[in-house]
Amino acid sequence: MREPGDGGYVTDVSISAHHSPQSGPHRPDGAPDGHRTGRTGVLHAGEVTEEQFRGALARLAAGVVLVTAHDEEDGPFGAPAGMTATAFLSVSLEPPLVLVSVRTGSRMEELLERQPLWAASLLSERQRALAGRFAMKGRVSDRLLFQEVPHVLGEATGAPLVEGALAGVECRTEQRVAAGDHTLVVARVIGVWLPAAEGGPLLYYRSRYRALG
Repeated sequence: MREPGDGGYVTDVSISAHHSPQSGPHRPDGAPDGHRTGRTGVLHAGEVTEEQFRGALARLAAGVVLVTAHDEEDGPFGAPAGMTATAFLSVSLEPPLVLVSVRTGSRMEELLERQPLWAASLLSERQRALAGRFAMKGRVSDRLLFQEVPHVLGEATGAPLVEGALAGVECRTEQRVAAGDHTLVVARVIGVWLPAAEGGPLLYYRSRYRALG
């Protein structure tokens, strides 16, 4: 999964949930990529290790988002929670659907199982520090982090949308799919936030945050 951090919160970002290692593009010789023998660095079917899989998928640049939700069970009034993620993508235009992949058993996966309303802020190149803070293992509580992060609450979900992001989408979960050690959360977009943001997107490539260009 390509999500930055603690039990699903990006250290594990070199693997994207929406790219399957089982199949490759069609080759002129009739064999999928990675199955031709007699070439250095090319493996036979079934020989891919976790390290090799991570190394390959680390070469795919991905946008970075901050997934957020309001945890109604955290304290007497609830509290915001957040997770930096790169395994986030659009699924359908009609209806408008998106997908995020979260590590099964992580705090965010558990929260999204009982909280169907959540949001994703599409981070800008100026928000590397913010992405890093919500991906850090052993970080302080999200409640304290959000006290220092300028944000607004989504009208449809009550989930934080961070200021400075390029855009934000508010979502309602419609389907959960178990996929290996992750859970794919498919959600309908029920609100869009388009601030007057400047700059380009924040990217994650070869285990580092980067900007376009």
